[in-house]
Amino acid sequence: MNFLVTGAAGFIGFHVSQRLLDAGHQVVGIDNLNDYYDVNLKQSRLALINHYPGFTFLEMDLADREAIASLFQQYSFQRVIHLGAQAGVRYSIENPHAYADANLIGHLNILEGCRHHKIEHLLYASSSSVYGLNRKMPFSTDDTVDHPVSLYAATKKANELMSHTYSHLYQLPTTGLRFFTVYGPWGRPDMALFKFTRAMIAGEAIDVYNRGQMKRDFTYIDDIAEAIVRLQDVIPQKEENWTVETGSPATSSAPYRVYNIGNSQPVTLMNYIEAIEKALGITANKNLLPMQPGDVLETSADTEALFKAIGFKPQTSVEEGVQRFVDWYREFYKV
Repeated sequence: MNFLVTGAAGFIGFHVSQRLLDAGHQVVGIDNLNDYYDVNLKQSRLALINHYPGFTFLEMDLADREAIASLFQQYSFQRVIHLGAQAGVRYSIENPHAYADANLIGHLNILEGCRHHKIEHLLYASSSSVYGLNRKMPFSTDDTVDHPVSLYAATKKANELMSHTYSHLYQLPTTGLRFFTVYGPWGRPDMALFKFTRAMIAGEAIDVYNRGQMKRDFTYIDDIAEAIVRLQDVIPQKEENWTVETGSPATSSAPYRVYNIGNSQPVTLMNYIEAIEKALGITANKNLLPMQPGDVLETSADTEALFKAIGFKPQTSVEEGVQRFVDWYREFYKV
Protein backbone atom coordinates (compact mmCIF):
# COMPACT_ATOMS: atom_id res chain seq x y z
CA MET A 1 0.00 0.00 0.00
CA ASN A 2 0.92 3.66 -0.30
CA PHE A 3 1.52 5.39 3.04
CA LEU A 4 2.19 8.96 4.05
CA VAL A 5 4.26 9.15 7.25
CA THR A 6 4.64 12.63 8.71
CA GLY A 7 7.61 13.30 10.99
CA ALA A 8 9.52 10.58 9.12
CA ALA A 9 12.90 11.90 10.33
CA GLY A 10 11.64 11.86 13.91
CA PHE A 11 12.13 9.17 16.53
CA ILE A 12 8.86 7.27 16.11
CA GLY A 13 8.32 8.22 12.45
CA PHE A 14 11.67 6.76 11.44
CA HIS A 15 11.02 3.43 13.16
CA VAL A 16 7.49 3.13 11.72
CA SER A 17 8.67 4.02 8.21
CA GLN A 18 11.36 1.34 8.41
CA ARG A 19 8.78 -1.27 9.51
CA LEU A 20 6.45 -0.39 6.64
CA LEU A 21 9.27 -0.45 4.09
CA ASP A 22 10.52 -3.81 5.37
CA ALA A 23 6.98 -5.13 4.84
CA GLY A 24 7.09 -4.02 1.19
CA HIS A 25 4.89 -0.91 1.36
CA GLN A 26 5.52 2.38 -0.44
CA VAL A 27 6.20 5.27 1.94
CA VAL A 28 6.34 9.00 1.33
CA GLY A 29 7.93 10.60 4.39
CA ILE A 30 7.77 14.29 5.19
CA ASP A 31 9.55 16.31 7.87
CA ASN A 32 10.53 19.97 8.25
CA LEU A 33 13.88 19.00 9.83
CA ASN A 34 13.62 21.81 12.39
CA ASP A 35 16.38 22.44 14.91
CA TYR A 36 14.38 21.68 18.06
CA TYR A 37 17.11 19.07 18.51
CA ASP A 38 20.22 18.00 16.54
CA VAL A 39 19.35 17.94 12.82
CA ASN A 40 22.31 15.60 12.22
CA LEU A 41 20.51 12.89 14.19
CA LYS A 42 17.44 13.33 11.98
CA GLN A 43 19.61 13.16 8.86
CA SER A 44 21.28 9.99 10.16
CA ARG A 45 17.89 8.34 10.66
CA LEU A 46 16.86 9.30 7.12
CA ALA A 47 20.11 7.90 5.73
CA LEU A 48 19.07 4.45 7.00
CA ILE A 49 15.79 4.44 5.07
CA ASN A 50 16.65 6.56 2.02
CA HIS A 51 18.13 3.53 0.24
CA TYR A 52 14.78 1.71 0.15
CA PRO A 53 13.38 1.89 -3.39
CA GLY A 54 9.89 2.32 -1.92
CA PHE A 55 10.81 5.44 0.12
CA THR A 56 10.45 9.05 -0.98
CA PHE A 57 11.44 11.89 1.36
CA LEU A 58 10.17 15.44 1.06
CA GLU A 59 11.24 18.31 3.32
CA MET A 60 7.96 20.01 4.14
CA ASP A 61 6.27 21.92 6.96
CA LEU A 62 2.93 20.66 8.23
CA ALA A 63 1.71 24.24 8.66
CA ASP A 64 2.24 24.98 4.94
CA ARG A 65 -1.33 24.57 3.75
CA GLU A 66 -0.60 24.76 0.02
CA ALA A 67 2.32 22.32 0.22
CA ILE A 68 0.28 19.74 2.14
CA ALA A 69 -2.66 20.10 -0.26
CA SER A 70 -0.30 19.64 -3.22
CA LEU A 71 1.27 16.58 -1.55
CA PHE A 72 -2.09 14.81 -1.28
CA GLN A 73 -2.90 15.85 -4.86
CA GLN A 74 0.36 14.44 -6.21
CA TYR A 75 0.42 11.06 -4.42
CA SER A 76 -2.39 8.52 -4.13
CA PHE A 77 -2.10 7.66 -0.45
CA GLN A 78 -4.28 4.91 0.97
CA ARG A 79 -3.35 5.41 4.62
CA VAL A 80 -1.74 8.20 6.60
CA ILE A 81 0.30 7.83 9.79
CA HIS A 82 0.61 11.34 11.20
CA LEU A 83 3.48 11.44 13.70
CA GLY A 84 4.89 14.88 12.91
CA ALA A 85 4.40 17.46 15.67
CA GLN A 86 6.19 19.92 17.88
CA ALA A 87 7.13 17.69 20.80
CA GLY A 88 8.13 18.47 24.37
CA VAL A 89 6.18 19.52 27.45
CA ARG A 90 8.69 22.04 28.83
CA TYR A 91 9.42 23.64 25.45
CA SER A 92 5.69 24.42 25.08
CA ILE A 93 5.89 26.77 28.08
CA GLU A 94 8.63 28.84 26.38
CA ASN A 95 7.50 28.59 22.74
CA PRO A 96 3.70 28.25 22.65
CA HIS A 97 3.24 29.47 19.08
CA ALA A 98 5.37 26.61 17.71
CA TYR A 99 2.70 24.23 19.05
CA ALA A 100 -0.19 26.14 17.49
CA ASP A 101 1.55 26.06 14.09
CA ALA A 102 2.68 22.42 14.02
CA ASN A 103 0.09 20.68 16.19
CA LEU A 104 -3.11 22.60 15.44
CA ILE A 105 -2.73 24.10 11.96
CA GLY A 106 -0.58 21.15 10.86
CA HIS A 107 -3.12 18.62 12.09
CA LEU A 108 -5.94 20.48 10.35
CA ASN A 109 -3.99 20.45 7.07
CA ILE A 110 -3.56 16.67 7.35
CA LEU A 111 -7.26 16.19 8.14
CA GLU A 112 -8.21 18.26 5.10
CA GLY A 113 -5.91 16.23 2.86
CA CYS A 114 -7.40 12.99 4.17
CA ARG A 115 -10.95 14.28 3.75
CA HIS A 116 -10.55 15.43 0.15
CA HIS A 117 -8.66 12.36 -1.01
CA LYS A 118 -10.78 9.67 0.66
CA ILE A 119 -7.98 8.24 2.82
CA GLU A 120 -8.86 4.74 4.15
CA HIS A 121 -7.44 5.34 7.62
CA LEU A 122 -5.70 8.18 9.45
CA LEU A 123 -3.64 7.26 12.51
CA TYR A 124 -2.20 10.17 14.48
CA ALA A 125 0.01 10.73 17.51
CA SER A 126 -1.68 11.81 20.70
CA SER A 127 -0.01 11.57 24.10
CA SER A 128 -0.41 10.28 27.65
CA SER A 129 -0.01 13.93 28.66
CA VAL A 130 -3.71 14.49 27.80
CA TYR A 131 -4.58 12.81 31.13
CA GLY A 132 -3.22 15.91 32.93
CA LEU A 133 -4.49 16.15 36.49
CA ASN A 134 -6.02 12.66 36.40
CA ARG A 135 -4.77 10.72 39.44
CA LYS A 136 -6.71 7.48 38.89
CA MET A 137 -4.30 4.71 37.87
CA PRO A 138 -3.96 3.20 35.38
CA PHE A 139 -5.06 5.84 32.87
CA SER A 140 -7.96 4.48 30.84
CA THR A 141 -9.32 5.74 27.53
CA ASP A 142 -12.68 5.64 29.33
CA ASP A 143 -11.48 8.52 31.55
CA THR A 144 -12.23 12.16 30.77
CA VAL A 145 -9.20 14.20 29.71
CA ASP A 146 -10.34 17.78 30.22
CA HIS A 147 -7.63 19.07 32.58
CA PRO A 148 -4.26 19.23 30.76
CA VAL A 149 -1.31 20.86 32.55
CA SER A 150 0.76 21.92 29.52
CA LEU A 151 -0.04 23.54 26.17
CA TYR A 152 1.53 20.52 24.47
CA ALA A 153 -1.06 18.28 26.16
CA ALA A 154 -3.86 20.68 25.22
CA THR A 155 -2.87 20.54 21.54
CA LYS A 156 -2.94 16.74 21.63
CA LYS A 157 -6.39 16.76 23.21
CA ALA A 158 -7.42 19.23 20.48
CA ASN A 159 -6.12 16.81 17.83
CA GLU A 160 -8.45 14.13 19.17
CA LEU A 161 -11.42 16.53 19.10
CA MET A 162 -10.62 17.73 15.58
CA SER A 163 -10.27 14.14 14.38
CA HIS A 164 -13.62 13.17 15.87
CA THR A 165 -15.26 16.04 14.02
CA TYR A 166 -13.87 14.84 10.69
CA SER A 167 -14.83 11.24 11.47
CA HIS A 168 -18.37 12.44 12.21
CA LEU A 169 -18.81 14.90 9.34
CA TYR A 170 -16.94 13.10 6.57
CA GLN A 171 -16.85 9.46 7.72
CA LEU A 172 -13.03 9.62 7.80
CA PRO A 173 -11.75 6.68 9.91
CA THR A 174 -9.34 8.09 12.50
CA THR A 175 -7.32 6.42 15.27
CA GLY A 176 -5.60 8.41 18.01
CA LEU A 177 -2.49 6.93 19.63
CA ARG A 178 -1.77 8.00 23.20
CA PHE A 179 1.94 7.24 23.59
CA PHE A 180 3.47 6.77 27.04
CA THR A 181 7.09 8.02 27.48
CA VAL A 182 8.72 6.41 24.46
CA TYR A 183 12.44 5.56 24.65
CA GLY A 184 15.05 3.46 22.86
CA PRO A 185 17.71 3.56 20.09
CA TRP A 186 17.61 6.67 17.87
CA GLY A 187 15.64 8.47 20.62
CA ARG A 188 15.25 12.20 21.16
CA PRO A 189 18.12 14.13 22.81
CA ASP A 190 15.65 16.17 24.88
CA MET A 191 14.37 13.03 26.65
CA ALA A 192 15.69 11.90 30.05
CA LEU A 193 17.42 8.71 28.85
CA PHE A 194 19.45 10.54 26.20
CA LYS A 195 20.34 13.48 28.46
CA PHE A 196 21.29 11.27 31.40
CA THR A 197 23.42 8.92 29.29
CA ARG A 198 25.30 11.78 27.65
CA ALA A 199 25.92 13.56 30.98
CA MET A 200 27.00 10.42 32.86
CA ILE A 201 29.51 9.43 30.17
CA ALA A 202 30.90 13.00 30.26
CA GLY A 203 31.22 12.83 34.05
CA GLU A 204 28.59 15.55 34.55
CA ALA A 205 25.79 15.66 37.13
CA ILE A 206 22.21 14.94 36.06
CA ASP A 207 19.15 16.98 37.09
CA VAL A 208 16.60 14.74 38.81
CA TYR A 209 13.21 16.41 39.20
CA ASN A 210 10.87 15.73 42.12
CA ARG A 211 13.87 14.00 43.70
CA GLY A 212 13.34 11.02 41.38
CA GLN A 213 9.96 10.12 42.86
CA MET A 214 7.91 10.61 39.70
CA LYS A 215 6.67 7.44 38.01
CA ARG A 216 6.58 6.94 34.26
CA ASP A 217 5.20 4.19 32.06
CA PHE A 218 8.39 3.95 29.96
CA THR A 219 7.55 2.27 26.64
CA TYR A 220 10.17 0.81 24.31
CA ILE A 221 10.21 2.08 20.72
CA ASP A 222 9.94 -1.35 19.04
CA ASP A 223 6.74 -2.02 20.98
CA ILE A 224 5.34 1.35 19.88
CA ALA A 225 6.17 0.69 16.21
CA GLU A 226 4.71 -2.83 16.37
CA ALA A 227 1.43 -1.53 17.80
CA ILE A 228 1.16 1.22 15.15
CA VAL A 229 1.81 -1.13 12.24
CA ARG A 230 -0.79 -3.57 13.56
CA LEU A 231 -3.35 -0.83 14.25
CA GLN A 232 -3.16 0.64 10.74
CA ASP A 233 -4.99 -2.51 9.59
CA VAL A 234 -7.72 -2.07 12.23
CA ILE A 235 -9.92 0.52 10.54
CA PRO A 236 -12.51 2.01 12.93
CA GLN A 237 -16.16 1.35 12.20
CA LYS A 238 -19.24 3.24 13.37
CA GLU A 239 -20.87 1.97 16.54
CA GLU A 240 -24.53 2.42 15.70
CA ASN A 241 -25.76 2.03 19.29
CA TRP A 242 -23.14 4.33 20.82
CA THR A 243 -24.36 7.34 22.80
CA VAL A 244 -22.55 10.04 24.75
CA GLU A 245 -24.38 8.92 27.90
CA THR A 246 -23.47 5.22 27.71
CA GLY A 247 -20.45 4.98 25.40
CA SER A 248 -16.72 5.32 26.02
CA PRO A 249 -15.02 8.63 25.08
CA ALA A 250 -12.55 6.48 23.10
CA THR A 251 -15.25 5.26 20.69
CA SER A 252 -18.12 6.88 18.83
CA SER A 253 -21.06 6.58 16.49
CA ALA A 254 -18.46 7.88 13.99
CA PRO A 255 -15.51 5.76 12.71
CA TYR A 256 -13.25 7.01 15.50
CA ARG A 257 -11.02 5.29 18.09
CA VAL A 258 -8.40 6.24 20.66
CA TYR A 259 -5.91 3.77 22.20
CA ASN A 260 -3.28 3.89 24.94
CA ILE A 261 0.08 2.51 23.85
CA GLY A 262 2.11 2.00 27.02
CA ASN A 263 4.05 -0.65 28.90
CA SER A 264 1.59 -0.82 31.85
CA GLN A 265 4.51 -1.18 34.27
CA PRO A 266 5.30 2.25 35.77
CA VAL A 267 8.84 2.75 37.05
CA THR A 268 10.10 5.50 39.36
CA LEU A 269 12.56 7.92 37.79
CA MET A 270 15.14 6.81 40.36
CA ASN A 271 14.78 3.16 39.32
CA TYR A 272 15.07 4.22 35.68
CA ILE A 273 18.34 5.98 36.54
CA GLU A 274 19.53 2.80 38.27
CA ALA A 275 18.93 0.90 35.01
CA ILE A 276 21.04 3.47 33.14
CA GLU A 277 23.80 3.23 35.77
CA LYS A 278 23.83 -0.55 35.40
CA ALA A 279 23.92 -0.42 31.59
CA LEU A 280 26.73 2.16 31.58
CA GLY A 281 28.67 0.84 34.56
CA ILE A 282 28.69 4.42 35.92
CA THR A 283 27.16 5.83 39.10
CA ALA A 284 25.38 9.11 38.40
CA ASN A 285 26.06 12.30 40.33
CA LYS A 286 22.49 13.53 40.95
CA ASN A 287 21.15 17.07 41.43
CA LEU A 288 17.88 16.45 43.31
CA LEU A 289 15.44 19.17 42.28
CA PRO A 290 11.74 20.02 42.83
CA MET A 291 8.94 19.27 40.38
CA GLN A 292 8.88 21.27 37.14
CA PRO A 293 5.84 23.17 35.78
CA GLY A 294 3.82 21.09 33.32
CA ASP A 295 4.98 17.73 34.72
CA VAL A 296 2.68 15.09 36.18
CA LEU A 297 3.52 12.80 39.10
CA GLU A 298 2.69 9.46 37.53
CA THR A 299 1.60 7.82 34.29
CA SER A 300 0.31 4.29 33.77
CA ALA A 301 -1.47 2.86 30.73
CA ASP A 302 -4.53 0.65 30.68
CA THR A 303 -3.93 -1.26 27.42
CA GLU A 304 -6.83 -3.71 27.57
CA ALA A 305 -8.56 -2.15 24.54
CA LEU A 306 -5.30 -2.18 22.57
CA PHE A 307 -4.74 -5.88 23.27
CA LYS A 308 -8.32 -6.67 22.33
CA ALA A 309 -7.88 -4.84 19.01
CA ILE A 310 -4.52 -6.24 17.89
CA GLY A 311 -3.58 -9.14 20.21
CA PHE A 312 -0.45 -7.28 21.31
CA LYS A 313 0.64 -4.89 24.03
CA PRO A 314 4.06 -3.44 24.91
CA GLN A 315 6.09 -5.61 27.26
CA THR A 316 9.83 -4.83 26.90
CA SER A 317 11.34 -4.33 30.36
CA VAL A 318 13.11 -1.07 31.23
CA GLU A 319 16.34 -2.99 31.94
CA GLU A 320 16.35 -4.56 28.48
CA GLY A 321 15.28 -1.39 26.68
CA VAL A 322 17.79 0.86 28.43
CA GLN A 323 20.62 -1.59 27.70
CA ARG A 324 19.72 -1.56 23.98
CA PHE A 325 19.70 2.24 23.98
CA VAL A 326 23.10 2.44 25.70
CA ASP A 327 24.56 -0.06 23.22
CA TRP A 328 23.22 2.04 20.34
CA TYR A 329 24.46 5.30 21.90
CA ARG A 330 28.00 3.98 22.40
CA GLU A 331 28.14 2.73 18.80
CA PHE A 332 26.58 5.84 17.21
CA TYR A 333 28.67 8.36 19.15
CA LYS A 334 31.78 6.15 19.28
CA VAL A 335 32.13 6.38 23.08
